[in-house]
Amino acid sequence: MLVDSHCHLEYKGLVEDRDNVLARARAAGVGAFLNISTRQSEWDQVIATAAREPDVFASVGIHPHEADAHQDLGRAALLAATRDPKVIAIGETGLDYYYDKSDRDAQKSLFRMHIDVARETQLPLIIHTRDAEEDTHAILAEEMGKGAYPALIHCFTASADFAEKVLALGLTISLSGIVTFKNAKDLQAIAKTIPQDKLLVETDSPFLAPVPHRGKVCEPAFVADTAAFVADLRGIDVATLRAATSKNFFNLFTKAAL
Repeated sequence: MLVDSHCHLEYKGLVEDRDNVLARARAAGVGAFLNISTRQSEWDQVIATAAREPDVFASVGIHPHEADAHQDLGRAALLAATRDPKVIAIGETGLDYYYDKSDRDAQKSLFRMHIDVARETQLPLIIHTRDAEEDTHAILAEEMGKGAYPALIHCFTASADFAEKVLALGLTISLSGIVTFKNAKDLQAIAKTIPQDKLLVETDSPFLAPVPHRGKVCEPAFVADTAAFVADLRGIDVATLRAATSKNFFNLFTKAAL
């Protein structure tokens, strides 16, 4: 089996043909999907899809791009949403200084609130970070000092130093189709070094279609291509990579059950 640990099934490009999108992924060996939310208005949608599809799970959270629009969200709303049986994760959340679509202090405040809820619920935190390595690590480390919480860096594109630091905090690293890109040599080098028990694969669909699907709308089925590429990079059989990343998913997302 293979797991797509991060996809956006409610987004344009997938939602219009979601039944067939899921069918193609299942035919490619994908046995579980984590459907990610990025704003509060999506929570009901991702939860409803998970309720209909036994192999689909949901996350609830606010993307850093949306921080300005959710400054009054409140901890109680996020905590209440996590109580749904198919909600297995919190996020995606984090810091994005590349686009700076929201005030950085608002991003930090909301990030810390997500961490606090992750600590209380022990649901894994799904972290987006771009051009914000120093602040992301500082917040993660400081908050970890207040009490442990499970977490992962999704769609990892950061430095080797950042990888070492988050792994030292106990985090998991998830690789998207970006690792297959010709210009991703640094990321490919990092991908070889991630401990096998701390590795996940994802699509981030409908974005970032891997080779050989560049230029197409990305689908969860394409996680098979990323898995095959990463297995080749690491010099292991693809069946081993599939098994390891699937095991890692269920070990991390302990609320998930098929």
